Amino acid sequence: MAPTLKAFLADPGKALAKGPVALIFAEDESEIDSTLRHHLDLGFRSVLFLAPDDFDIARDVAADPRLARIRHDLAAGETVTGAVNAVIDRAPGLWLFYCYNAEYLFYPFCETRTVGELLAFHAEERRDAMLTYVIDLYAPDLSRHPNAVSLEEAHMDRSGYYALGRPDPDNHNHPKDRQLDFFGGLRWRYEEHIPANRRKIDRIALFRAREGLRLREDDTFSDEEYNTYACPWHNNLTAALVSFRTAKALKRNPGSTFDIHSFKWHNSVPFEWHSRQLLDLGLMEPGQWF
Repeated sequence: MAPTLKAFLADPGKALAKGPVALIFAEDESEIDSTLRHHLDLGFRSVLFLAPDDFDIARDVAADPRLARIRHDLAAGETVTGAVNAVIDRAPGLWLFYCYNAEYLFYPFCETRTVGELLAFHAEERRDAMLTYVIDLYAPDLSRHPNAVSLEEAHMDRSGYYALGRPDPDNHNHPKDRQLDFFGGLRWRYEEHIPANRRKIDRIALFRAREGLRLREDDTFSDEEYNTYACPWHNNLTAALVSFRTAKALKRNPGSTFDIHSFKWHNSVPFEWHSRQLLDLGLMEPGQWF
């Protein structure tokens, strides 16, 4: 049986000795192995897999010394924000990343650069967090893939993304500095099935932990500078999380599943599983990255 998060953090061994560290939360058993393999291949020093004990993983993945399994059940009421904040408290100074199963991190030139190289460059630009856009993936044929997940036939929207200034409750005449709310993908096309507070597609998925920092329920942080897309002087790196999560939820939810017969539309294109496609579509920013 895997340790609880509290027990793990009491004695994490080498798992929190050096970053970057990935936290991967399993909501269901869809594409767990491919998610874990993808992030291990990117070069994370440790991957913390938070899931119920009865979720199986492949032997080769379980045997990777960088993987630490932690008992954590989102369906039973345990939370992502609570877990991330607990790790923040235990790992000040380390770069952390969090995502869910069937989500895959892409960043500019990730085919030839490790995530450690990415974050070393980002830190040199005096940045402690990186904006990521959650780009929806979906299977084109729901009769063959009723849970909307297919790695081999994954499609995405090539357009339909937009941003609005993020309102500042302390200054109603001006939005927050260098912060935007981003929209698009399935959350935009099927917004009638998505609560208003869940329609954004931006997430600060990569960040450096420090004392007192808190992740909030809306995927933003208590330090407003962490929520900015760039520094005041020039554009900075951004990344993308390609994700089946929204498609899965729309097909799983009884209120939407019978209204959706296909996610394909005239702006659907096959996802090529390469950072160049996301760069060409403007879905991530290379900044000064070489």
